[in-house]
Amino acid sequence: MSQLLVGLMSGTSLDGVDAALVDFSSPTGRIVGTHFLPYPDTVRREALALNTAGVNELDRAWRLGLQLSALYARATLDLLERMALKPWQIRAIGCHGQTVRHRPDAGYTVQLVQGAALAETTDITVVTDFRSRDIAAGGQGAPLVPAFHQATFGHERINRIVANLGGIANVTSLPAQGTPSGFDTGPGNLLLDLWADTHLGRPRDDRGDWAASGRTDPDLLARMMSDAFLKQAPPRSTGRDHFNTQWLTRLEPGRLDAADVQATLAEFTAQSLAQAIRTWCDHTDEVLLCGGGVHNADLVRRITHALAPASVTSTARLGVDPDYVEACAFAWLALRTLENQPGNLPAVTGARGPRVLGAVYPAGGSQH
Repeated sequence: MSQLLVGLMSGTSLDGVDAALVDFSSPTGRIVGTHFLPYPDTVRREALALNTAGVNELDRAWRLGLQLSALYARATLDLLERMALKPWQIRAIGCHGQTVRHRPDAGYTVQLVQGAALAETTDITVVTDFRSRDIAAGGQGAPLVPAFHQATFGHERINRIVANLGGIANVTSLPAQGTPSGFDTGPGNLLLDLWADTHLGRPRDDRGDWAASGRTDPDLLARMMSDAFLKQAPPRSTGRDHFNTQWLTRLEPGRLDAADVQATLAEFTAQSLAQAIRTWCDHTDEVLLCGGGVHNADLVRRITHALAPASVTSTARLGVDPDYVEACAFAWLALRTLENQPGNLPAVTGARGPRVLGAVYPAGGSQH
């Protein structure tokens, strides 16, 4: 049986689809091919709009789910073409879907993807809807990647933290001795991207150059750091339902120079991450960064300073492309599902116990 799986991840940054082809002939897997497919601006805008209630949102959500599924299929098939592979050679696709609502407090989470459409278009078995079972078992449904981090980055002598800098930042604590833990720390790139979109007219502050040109405002930073979420003990998770334009507007940043607000937002990401690690994680020797935020040199500099004297590097040092760690994780989670193995860590999510995650849509044509 093929041990090649494709992992698809599209996170809260709303930039596009990360696709990773992973060979699981070894226990932790090895990325053998990658592909990135940017979102069209219309898809990005509609996904952002669906984070809040609106007119005819049920129909809009289903339509966007079909558009996203077509993009996920295109990303997968483009990757296979690049690797000279056919669909029948792939065991499954693990597709996270696009989060538009995350409300574990209300008992649900919504990741848009039509698994049946994706399976039909690619003729590959699809595993998706990973978060719902954990929430049904009383958990947060997030973060789900710590189990993969443990398998891939755990070390018997080094106390490691894996910090994912996506739209939301999350960490996995991998103590040399003891139980792994993981949780969301607060915004990663989300607020930085929103502010850049508003004031620069582009989706992100490339390399953090704009933030680096400004000055951190201590009063605004203090108001940000007083947010109740940052005081909440793990297990915890968050998203655009909490950290969004309305959240930022309430802090009245308009009296400041826009570049100074961007600098303060970058410092907020760094300080909230560092505070969470100091408060809720054991002794830290090494921090491995992954996610899109690794390309933001200003943000990485701030994080490195905030976490000193711990070593801060990226997962690339251990041979895993930091842009594709989460895509690889969802390929791994799909394999766990197909082999009837649990994919969550109850100590991380707060679920009542280990659960097999995901819904499976079998391939329909040539693989049968």
